[in-house]
Amino acid sequence: MPRIARVVTTSLAYRLGPTTEKNRERTLDLLDLACTKKPDLVVLPENFLSANVPGDHADKAETVPGATTDACAKRAREHRTYVVCPITNAREGAYYNSAVFIDRDGQIAGVYDKIHPVTSVHDHTLFERGMTPGPDAPTVFDLDFGRVGCQICFDIGFPTSWADLGRAGAEMVVWPSAYDGGFPLRMYAYLHSYYVISAVRSSTSTMVDPLGQIFATTNERMRIAARAIDLDYIVCHSDFHSGLPEKLVRDLGDAVAVTVCRPEGRFMVSSNSDETPLSVLEDRYGLSSNAEYHARHLPAYEALRAGRKPEPVVTPYAGRPPYG
Repeated sequence: MPRIARVVTTSLAYRLGPTTEKNRERTLDLLDLACTKKPDLVVLPENFLSANVPGDHADKAETVPGATTDACAKRAREHRTYVVCPITNAREGAYYNSAVFIDRDGQIAGVYDKIHPVTSVHDHTLFERGMTPGPDAPTVFDLDFGRVGCQICFDIGFPTSWADLGRAGAEMVVWPSAYDGGFPLRMYAYLHSYYVISAVRSSTSTMVDPLGQIFATTNERMRIAARAIDLDYIVCHSDFHSGLPEKLVRDLGDAVAVTVCRPEGRFMVSSNSDETPLSVLEDRYGLSSNAEYHARHLPAYEALRAGRKPEPVVTPYAGRPPYG
């Protein structure tokens, strides 16, 4: 059945204060605005507390829990929503660029520490003025509506960690950042068939679907964007699925949602009906995910390189023409 999450992303639109207290005040006001949308998840921008504030990390970092996560937790409880709260995190004598996941009860659900802090000096010996890199492993949080991963700002330049999140089953990846990010966010969503939600200190936070299409943005005059997202979806390759997108709509009408990207040869399907969940549609119409379709090729390639005949594979699309 559909797994709908009401997601709200935010942007600071460069409205940064001279102190951590002013930044906290402004961002909590933005969180209050986001909570008017009755969200299941609100994503706040990277290190909003310390941005533009002079001083060392010791002057600006907080523990978890701490004053800022406590303030976000209060709103999470009141509005029954998850909140992603990025801060400079002081922990065990080190500083981390972290995104704190706060659950609907105001409890800490998990913390992602930025794996790839950017260098502060030309010889690459100091990173973000003293940040420690987080563990080099995927972090996927099981929220009550789906599996959500996280990357932060400079992580955008390291494709391996985004691929790790896909392999770990992420259905959505949130990306708090200092800047907009642009095309790579679409690329990662497309490559790994998950939603990407950015939240930036600059102007344009974006929501990208698993086909790599932007479907919502913020700007300087509207610093939040809210959308209902169904995380029970499948992305299919067009091979062996010729005619199925229109057939699904013809058979099911509004009970199904189908989005087609013709140049890329992909389409996405989700169910709008509890009576015909996606699992039923997959069985009835022989839908196969893009990831599965590509993966089925690999053992055959290995066999052919070794001079062997590939083993036959049982597929849901047996008997259908490959192209059309």
